[in-house]
Amino acid sequence: MAENIPSIRSELRQEIVEVPKAIKGCSGIEIYGRKIKSVIFTTDVSIIANNDADAILAVYPFTPNPAILKSIMMVSHVPVLAGVGGGLTAGQRSANMSLFSEAEGATAVVVNGPADSATIQDINTFVDIPIIYTVVTETADIASRLKAGVDILNVSGGAKTVDMVRNIRQTYPHIPIMATGGPTEKSIQEVIAAGANAVTYTPPSNGEIFKKKMEKYREEVKK
Repeated sequence: MAENIPSIRSELRQEIVEVPKAIKGCSGIEIYGRKIKSVIFTTDVSIIANNDADAILAVYPFTPNPAILKSIMMVSHVPVLAGVGGGLTAGQRSANMSLFSEAEGATAVVVNGPADSATIQDINTFVDIPIIYTVVTETADIASRLKAGVDILNVSGGAKTVDMVRNIRQTYPHIPIMATGGPTEKSIQEVIAAGANAVTYTPPSNGEIFKKKMEKYREEVKK
């Protein structure tokens, strides 16, 4: 029997960024008693404040900045998984950023694919929140990262993501896995079937959303 879930929205907040419904089919990852199934990948504060995901994946292609995280934490109403580097930014700086993230209220910290075991160990010494390691290649040395203190894997392998998730799940039956879901309901279902516990979703950009809204406004003006 399908659940009858009442939906409440205010007069002004009728539109939000909704994650694909297929994500509800995964098991979720429970962090501190809160179940996380859908993770939206964005650092746009306007989208962070207007979405229905269970958590925010706040990683970006620049060195981690405390001011950026602080801004995200101010507007997010759900757990934030905070990027703390691992590539160019590593070692003590990543550990310091991790401690700052925990102090600001981040639920977990996320390290990039290049993060070595030493950096992960430094972070693990500093913080008491989960460490998420991003797996970007099939040849990643996952075992050493888990030994160093990684708690959750975040698989982002492009077209190879489903196969990577499947192989990791066979080797590590119990490790929590987040994974990129791809652009369609079908691709999301495939990554869940392969063994992903939670799915990351990349929303349309602010510009793309605004474009649709402006087109709607133009049609209304014509009437």
